[in-house]
Amino acid sequence: MTLREDNSVFPDPIYKDTVLRPLFDGAKTHHVAGFRKIDRAHLVMLAETGILPRDAASAIAGALKAIEAEVDPATLTYTGAVEDYFFLTETELKARLGPDLGGRLHTARSRNDIDHSLFKLALKPRIDALLADATALLAAMIAKADADRATLIVAYTHGQPAQPTTFGHYLSAAIEILTRDIERLEAARAVVDLSSMGAAAITTSGFPIDRARVAGLLGFAAPQRNSYSCIAAVDYITATYSALELMFLHLGRLVQDFQFWTAFEVGQLHVPNALVQISSIMPQKRNPVPIEHLRHLSSQTVGRARVMLDIVHNTPFTDMNDSEGESHEAGYQAFATAGRVLPLLAALITQVEVDDARVRANIDRSCITITELADSLVRREDLSFRQAHEIAADTARAVVAAKTSLTEGGFAPFRAAFTRHTGRESALDPAAFAEIVSPEHFVAVRDRFGGPAPAAMAEALAAYSDTLAALHTRARARQDHEARASAALDAAFNALLETR
Repeated sequence: MTLREDNSVFPDPIYKDTVLRPLFDGAKTHHVAGFRKIDRAHLVMLAETGILPRDAASAIAGALKAIEAEVDPATLTYTGAVEDYFFLTETELKARLGPDLGGRLHTARSRNDIDHSLFKLALKPRIDALLADATALLAAMIAKADADRATLIVAYTHGQPAQPTTFGHYLSAAIEILTRDIERLEAARAVVDLSSMGAAAITTSGFPIDRARVAGLLGFAAPQRNSYSCIAAVDYITATYSALELMFLHLGRLVQDFQFWTAFEVGQLHVPNALVQISSIMPQKRNPVPIEHLRHLSSQTVGRARVMLDIVHNTPFTDMNDSEGESHEAGYQAFATAGRVLPLLAALITQVEVDDARVRANIDRSCITITELADSLVRREDLSFRQAHEIAADTARAVVAAKTSLTEGGFAPFRAAFTRHTGRESALDPAAFAEIVSPEHFVAVRDRFGGPAPAAMAEALAAYSDTLAALHTRARARQDHEARASAALDAAFNALLETR
């Protein structure tokens, strides 16, 4: 079959409405500042390397500044007159400078290296804002763990009361995970912080470009070395959203515990009135619904981050639209929900209180200090742990059956069980028994590295504070680097303007 003569005109109306317009709108919403920085940095480099004569570069600089002043992207409606936002700027340059000079800014670059540098420029401030919020949450958790380092709680395994510990010890576990999550996000940012500019389409350029200069002016740590990698290796996306997914998956588990602990039947955690909503019909209800919002917003963040990984899955190792504008716009929604979770969770953790009376009642009726009875029998009565465990188990069963507690009704069944299993009487008297099964003693003797006892907790909290200080130092260093780069770009670009 012979092909008909093709008289079609780009863009097809359907393609314009379904693809080009959304892409243009996304660019003008999220990437205008990035486009402008890249144009300025690339122009400075072209002038400094002599690829463009100084007077030509100066004229282009003046035109770019005029475009920024005269064209408000927010007011633009996509018409199809240009293919995308990149060509809008080039069209404006040609209108002001003529087709020859107006087209020279694009020397030694491509939309490929521009796009990936653009997306990295958009990701870095989002990552930095999230790191700031996560570090603030970490600080709130450390402060709460310090304040409640001796506050008893019931620790659960398999949904059942297991052992007493302290709220500070529990939060310390979450602190360590959040610290690792923050460090994973910092590591992802380091991947994002490599400039793709200078890769051009794939293989760099025959022009004597200075890739390091452009990277520095844009605030990147360095140029990404391999030019093919610049346009094909989207691990800056997968690293970022993998770290994001893990952080909120882990925080979601903490939130789920808080939901359980605030249940009426458990009552371990009290949420203040400022974070409680009432029922519209049931006057007795205290609904700590911020916890529910934390749970579903964390899940939304996990899901939106996972979307980014799924989009990249099984894509070719090349430049492709799957990793570009609309995909990134979907990813930004993960940052939006993440930014709601972190400050709300920090506020919740700061304000909740452990209900001491309820905790003690739950400890008593659940016999969760019984592990220490078994351990103490090994140390004080020279029994094997298995024999001590059987005595403790019989004691706990008898206490539960009698609907009493270890402290009130545990000594008699313990003494009977001890004699039954050993053929002799225990050397423990009621006072010693009461001390052994007290939650304070349980915590105090667990003074090993990482345990809940005061010395171990003091060491851990000091280490967490040191880690927090290091995170703040690295954040300030990143902020200072970005500020210096921005100032250098402004100075270099303004110098071009002054030579006109």
